[in-house]
Amino acid sequence: MNRLTSREAEVMNLVAKGLNNHEISEKLCISNHTTKAHVSNIYKKLGVNNRVLAVKQSLEFQK
Repeated sequence: MNRLTSREAEVMNLVAKGLNNHEISEKLCISNHTTKAHVSNIYKKLGVNNRVLAVKQSLEFQK
């Protein structure tokens, strides 16, 4: 697995808390487009295609 950048980890933490892209964008003061790009990069790095699997995979890597 490629390591997540610090920003991707920050986005992943908010995804794990159940925030949607719009909420993440507002919380981090970034555009929705940038949030989508971060989420897409996270999916690629974790080898998943949805939020639930991303959170599950992220938790597995933390063990």
